Amino acid sequence: MSAIIKANARQSTSVESVSEGADVFLRMLRDGSLVNANWKQAGIFKGLGRMVNVGAFSTPIVGGGAGTIIDQDEPELVIAVPSGTSIMPIRIEVTCTVPLISADANESEILIGVDTATYAVTGSAGTTEVAYNLNGGTTGSLCNCLSAVTTAITAVPVITMELMHKLLTAAVKGSSAGNDVWGELYGLYEPESAPIIKGNAQLLVYFGGTVATSGFISAQWLEFPSSFAAV
Repeated sequence: MSAIIKANARQSTSVESVSEGADVFLRMLRDGSLVNANWKQAGIFKGLGRMVNVGAFSTPIVGGGAGTIIDQDEPELVIAVPSGTSIMPIRIEVTCTVPLISADANESEILIGVDTATYAVTGSAGTTEVAYNLNGGTTGSLCNCLSAVTTAITAVPVITMELMHKLLTAAVKGSSAGNDVWGELYGLYEPESAPIIKGNAQLLVYFGGTVATSGFISAQWLEFPSSFAAV
């Protein structure tokens, strides 16, 4: 036995959000096929998706507070989330380059973390980054995005949540340390269940090590009023 559900086609040029408890229309194609999209793509359709890139074309930025070891108050990327706004990181890709191995036990690492209590990036010097809308354009983000921070942030970030940590340790194999190369230092944070980062807060990406480490960052998130995240 089968059943047929009929509905009138209703052309729409935008995705509607209504108040809690209100009736909503099912979305379907003109032939009646129901549309099904995952929650990330649905958010992008609604214009909530944001993206920022660090590093230009084939030129990476230098990691570490002094070009080497990770410095907590000099991140390679900070996405500062103001009060009343929340973000959900959906994809953060970090690709690093490291020099020839100079000694055993040299190390290089990637760290992605969250400061759940601080927004300010005052006192810092870096590159202001444009947050692009994943549904086209550059408008909409309330976050302050800064990369390649080279002057310490006055309010030193406190990493209350670590989202990803990658570590690569060198091992000299040949007769000359300068002839040995590292493995791949690459990190991809793409959570199945994304955390909700409520402002005031900031998402921080670091890379560096005991040797000079450079890299690229591509970060994507959904951004919305914190009231949307209420249970």
